[in-house]
Amino acid sequence: MIGRLMIPLMFGAIGVGILLGLGFWQLSRLAEKEAYLADLEARIVAPPRALPAVVGPTVDTFLPVITTGTFTGEALNVLVSRKQIGPGVRIIEVFLTDTGRRILVDRGFVAEADRQAEHTATANEVTGNLHWPDEVDGFTPAPDTAAGLWFARDVPAMAAALNADPVLLVARSETGGGVAPLAVDASGTPNDHLEYAITWFSLAVVWAGMTGLLVWRIRRRTA
Repeated sequence: MIGRLMIPLMFGAIGVGILLGLGFWQLSRLAEKEAYLADLEARIVAPPRALPAVVGPTVDTFLPVITTGTFTGEALNVLVSRKQIGPGVRIIEVFLTDTGRRILVDRGFVAEADRQAEHTATANEVTGNLHWPDEVDGFTPAPDTAAGLWFARDVPAMAAALNADPVLLVARSETGGGVAPLAVDASGTPNDHLEYAITWFSLAVVWAGMTGLLVWRIRRRTA
């Protein structure tokens, strides 16, 4: 009897141990991710600084920045949708800083019904966060350059189209023209570790239950 039960009990114990280990590892990753997101949120809302002379996505993503200058009127629209509002566009416009740099500013959202209206910027100072969104994949359609309509924020490509530096400042201050700022936040950063942990723990329970059932059936046959 004991010999027949040894193998299923051994495999049962090993399987449960592995699944529990994966579950606890995901809990550890959850704590790390929550700490990272807390740091990220703190970085986003930190006091803004002047636009650095050299910036890059590796170290400057979400860096809070304030800069002064003039909107040039050169712009393109990026298709987007907002909950409870519906479809619309982000207006990405060239901003000529007082130091002579041409950068991109994501001014914010305009509903589709108001898209054809004038949205002339009135601000000469912009506060926001630098961002290099990762929105382009193999399924993203090519931009409709004739209509100035894009389907994702591709900073290098938008900068080339508008003859600007590949620097995108996502405004969190009003720029005028009825454009609603869509400030960056950490909500788009995935944090699925709790769900993964629950999955592994659930599988451990199922594995243990199946092992118990197998042991019961073996004992019943040999009784």
